[in-house]
Amino acid sequence: MVLVRETVQDDWQALRDIRLAALQDAPDAFASTYAEQAAFTEADWRDAIARGGTFLAYIPEVSAAEPAGLAGGYLREERPGTLALISMFVRPQARGRGVGEALIAAVNTWGLARQAATMHLWVTETNSSARLLYERCGFSFTGERQPLPSNPAVAEVAMARPL
Repeated sequence: MVLVRETVQDDWQALRDIRLAALQDAPDAFASTYAEQAAFTEADWRDAIARGGTFLAYIPEVSAAEPAGLAGGYLREERPGTLALISMFVRPQARGRGVGEALIAAVNTWGLARQAATMHLWVTETNSSARLLYERCGFSFTGERQPLPSNPAVAEVAMARPL
């Protein structure tokens, strides 16, 4: 069973630890870099939590203390009604257990409560396992393409789905 909950201020260390693990595990999957986020202070992590929309997933039978996954969402000001799915990561040992689906569902619910109509994400062209997860969850390609901000040699494609 996967348990997902929105972060609270006391989660700042767990959020930091899983985010840094994600950036080390898959450096070419994220717009940010490990070096950038390793420099964040406790206040920076707490500020991120205060903005809302950040979720941690747990698999109690594996580890009740360490998050198995992370995802975030925010409303895109430049695209009213659009919720961005960001920072999606599932620890390697938790993959294939429904963590990704549970995180997407939590971000979806959060976005619906804020009147979002569409969920949008960027995924690197080479990340086939993530693209398959997103397709299983109802996302389709939008035709948008851009260089990955943290490594412009890698291309990202956009996917979206209605909420």
